[in-house]
Amino acid sequence: MKAVPIAYSLRNLWTRKLTTTLTAGGMALVVFVFAAVLMLDAGLRQALVSTGQPDNIIVTRRSAGSEVQSGVERVQAALVESQPEVAERSKETVVLIAQPKRGGGAVSNVTVRGLSPQGVALRPHVRISAGRMFRPGSTEVITGRSIAERFAGTAIGDRLRFGGRDWLVVGVFDAGGSGFDSEIWGDVDQMMQSFRRQAYSSVIARLPDPAAFDALKRRLEADPRLTVDVKRERQFYEEQSAALSGFISILGLTLSVIFSIGAMIGAMITMYAAVAGRTGEIGALRALGFRRRAILAAFLAEALLLAGLGWIFGLGAASVMQLVHISTMNWQSFGELAFSFTLTPKIVLQSLVFSLVMGLAGGVLPALRAARLRIVDALRAA
Repeated sequence: MKAVPIAYSLRNLWTRKLTTTLTAGGMALVVFVFAAVLMLDAGLRQALVSTGQPDNIIVTRRSAGSEVQSGVERVQAALVESQPEVAERSKETVVLIAQPKRGGGAVSNVTVRGLSPQGVALRPHVRISAGRMFRPGSTEVITGRSIAERFAGTAIGDRLRFGGRDWLVVGVFDAGGSGFDSEIWGDVDQMMQSFRRQAYSSVIARLPDPAAFDALKRRLEADPRLTVDVKRERQFYEEQSAALSGFISILGLTLSVIFSIGAMIGAMITMYAAVAGRTGEIGALRALGFRRRAILAAFLAEALLLAGLGWIFGLGAASVMQLVHISTMNWQSFGELAFSFTLTPKIVLQSLVFSLVMGLAGGVLPALRAARLRIVDALRAA
């Protein structure tokens, strides 16, 4: 079968600059929404999943949705620490405080974590970016980079009032974009006293041999003295993103489908107009020996080229969103979480497939109409 040159489709798109621009622009808008939603979800997951270390485990009260809701008694924490698989460990307490934001003064929940020096060592990706580390046994705290940027009274030298005490901010830490950037850290013993806590929120431990996790999990969860869940730290934080991630995905995909219907209708109208305006050309192509399948392929290629243009512009606009940082409440912990849009190779491929499907759906009926035109009717209409 003799194929219609691709240059024919390109020339026709170039000739109809206005309709090409409008149609590709509509598709670009849909691709932008689709890609931005996926980037938002990817940024959320990356921020939380990267919070956990692959060789760390976290022990919380059974069925607790988050560390804020969890309680591990001191005796239970000691039992966890005594396990032979555990090398380094940290007993931690996690609470929420209300803190005003900079500028408008709107109040939002901020996660405060009390931890030991070992707890800091268990997070090797966290580094002090300004000031110094808090001293154990003192009422000093350090603030995550995101907290220091967005909340009032969280800069070095400021004093925060919570738990019935004044806390001196002595440093700012950078957790590499993970969830810890949205936390305030201080000494666990001082936090326990201030908030009158009798139980820890969690126990974090590092396993020298990650393969020992399954045996340790079975033993601890079967121990009648304990009522705990044992999870890999990354799994725990991935579950923390599930509710908000699901909402973002459902809302975003719903909007994308609604917008894509409009874009496909626009592409269909454009292609029908192209068929009507080029009836004579179609008849001439058929007279020159091009078969129906070649005509069908040419018009489908034109629709896919339109979709490709929309993908390029839409994804280009979406990629700029990586410069935007947003914050929202984590529905699991009820604390504020800051993260950014993240573009991944998977999203690039997904948005390309989505765009081509739109182009194919919008172009298939007009292409079939063009292919079905009889030579005599087409030449007569010209």
